[in-house]
Amino acid sequence: MTRIRRWWQMEPAITQIILGITVAVFLIEWLMGDGATLVFNAIGAKNNQAIAAGQWWRFITPMFLHMGLTHIALNGVVIYFMGMQIEAMYGHWRMLALYMLGGISGNIMSFALSTNQSVGASTACFALFGAFLTIGESFWENPVIRQLTNQFLLLTILNLVFDMFSNGIDIWGHVGGLAGGFLLGYVLGVPRIGKIAPLKRIVAGVVLVVGWLALLKMGFTNVNLTV
Repeated sequence: MTRIRRWWQMEPAITQIILGITVAVFLIEWLMGDGATLVFNAIGAKNNQAIAAGQWWRFITPMFLHMGLTHIALNGVVIYFMGMQIEAMYGHWRMLALYMLGGISGNIMSFALSTNQSVGASTACFALFGAFLTIGESFWENPVIRQLTNQFLLLTILNLVFDMFSNGIDIWGHVGGLAGGFLLGYVLGVPRIGKIAPLKRIVAGVVLVVGWLALLKMGFTNVNLTV
């Protein structure tokens, strides 16, 4: 118990757990071979018709599924390095909320604006970028945070530009994850760094919930129109 407590206190435990689960799921996919594609298409990938039919878990499961080694390697690097920084700033449970709810936000926007089936942790990875941009906006007077924010903002823009010129990339999922992470950063707050104005947190929460509801309605409408 002492080791576990020390690990929880000293290490980015949530980041390690998320990465461990993601890698474990990928190893299962790899061991299953071609059967894995059939399985995650059947029960896990973001599929608009299936979601509209009541399979709400497809807003969550795509975050833990990947199409190949390159796909999981790129996302794994982001989860590890961004996750460590976000968890150090926000804390364990806020990191978990940012990752999961930010990833769901990306899949909700993808549900509303993209008809393609998709998988990958990129929606949640972009949510971590968004959460860091929240810190940059809220604590811009800190020179270290300002410098890091400029670097991550440039990296985020380059990734989105790359998405626009790449085939098979769910750009709406990425944009939704980024926006969701940015708003969630305000809602959850960053007590380890400083205080965010209550009004900002309330407004961000309202915008987030209204955005989710609007996108869900749009997604269900689009599915019904294509049936």
